[in-house]
Amino acid sequence: MLPVSFLVMLLSYFDILPYLFAFAAPLFSLLGLPGDAALVFVTSIFTNIYTVIALMSNLDFSVREGVILAMMCLISHNYLVETIVQKKTGSSAAAMVILRLVCSFLGALLLNWLLPEYTQRVYSQPAVALGFGDTFLHWLQNSLVLSLKVVGIISLLMIVQRLLEEFGILAKISLLLKPLMLFMGLPPSVAFLWLVGNTLGLAYGSAVLMDYARQGRLSGNDASLLNCHLAVSHSQLEDPLLFAVLGLPMLWLILPRVLLAIMVVWAKRLIDVVCHPVPQMQDTKI
Repeated sequence: MLPVSFLVMLLSYFDILPYLFAFAAPLFSLLGLPGDAALVFVTSIFTNIYTVIALMSNLDFSVREGVILAMMCLISHNYLVETIVQKKTGSSAAAMVILRLVCSFLGALLLNWLLPEYTQRVYSQPAVALGFGDTFLHWLQNSLVLSLKVVGIISLLMIVQRLLEEFGILAKISLLLKPLMLFMGLPPSVAFLWLVGNTLGLAYGSAVLMDYARQGRLSGNDASLLNCHLAVSHSQLEDPLLFAVLGLPMLWLILPRVLLAIMVVWAKRLIDVVCHPVPQMQDTKI
């Protein structure tokens, strides 16, 4: 996080960012975002949420812009790792990348239409009006405070997750989720994997997901439906909490992704029915 954050501080101080991302302004303006939001979004595709946090904490966004951009990055991030996980569980890598990109921009358009106006600014903004020494100290102070908060949140989440596994609570909770699976269009057999993906994420939960696929406990169709859902909605606890450190409302970071993921799964089921209808039994004459 810190090297990327330091680079952005330098680019901001020397007023280089406006020239680098002016070309993206027309596209992102349709989403209610400034042109330099392209830096954050493209960076998220190749890295993780922690780097996104580092970038956003050094750029000037309103809370409304921060929510829209954060939602895009929550869907599209860490492609190099997470796409491999989904490929190893039976899905097409290209299809998952395209799905996540389309849903990122579609979700941003919907949020730009639905979100109310917020007057607040995202926490921790760059001090570009100061001298270089003061700007550096300002960056260092904010970055260290933010890093400590991130480390605290991650450590707490890892402890809670380990305790839930140790006492078998995760397995019991998954049984209660089966009715919810049916509502979301997912088979009940993926309840535990859905819970893993939504608590640990694709990267952290990759071992469990791939182990299920390797043992044959996950059919091709079930894996496809689950991956379509998790491509849009995963890590619903840790990642929104990280953005909450910047002052973004968590509700707008969670619910839109869940609703969009449900729509994607039911759309896939409908497409599968239309493109691959179940053959009907024909009467045979004796």
